[in-house]
Amino acid sequence: MKKITSEFKEFISRGNVVDLAVGVVIGSAFTAIVNSFVNDIIMPLINLVTGGTDGLAGLKIDLPRDNAITYGTLIASFINFLLISLVVFIIVKAINKFRKKKEHQEPKEEPAMCPFCRLEVDKEATRCPHCTSEIPLPEEED
Repeated sequence: MKKITSEFKEFISRGNVVDLAVGVVIGSAFTAIVNSFVNDIIMPLINLVTGGTDGLAGLKIDLPRDNAITYGTLIASFINFLLISLVVFIIVKAINKFRKKKEHQEPKEEPAMCPFCRLEVDKEATRCPHCTSEIPLPEEED
């Protein structure tokens, strides 16, 4: 039992599991916000335009024996999906833009090249590991 407990602690302490848990919690909270936005702002506007009181949920096709196809609920779910997708897209786009900007800020040093074999060498090397030629030290400017 102790082995299982220690393995479980190791599994939980990994960064990926914690990141996933945080993502799920934030995603749930965000879904609640979008649902509220759709139900409390979008639906009343649709009710105003259509003159209905049930919003999209009132859109249905009545069938025999008290059955109905409630396609309005599907439309409301589709609106929720589009809004969530749009916001996630905007967030990912902003994060990618920030990452690219950060990458461009870090200047990359030009790698040192062996003057004889033209292969990359460590900038502090005095001998090329590829062709074993002695690399002249760069002249210092006064």
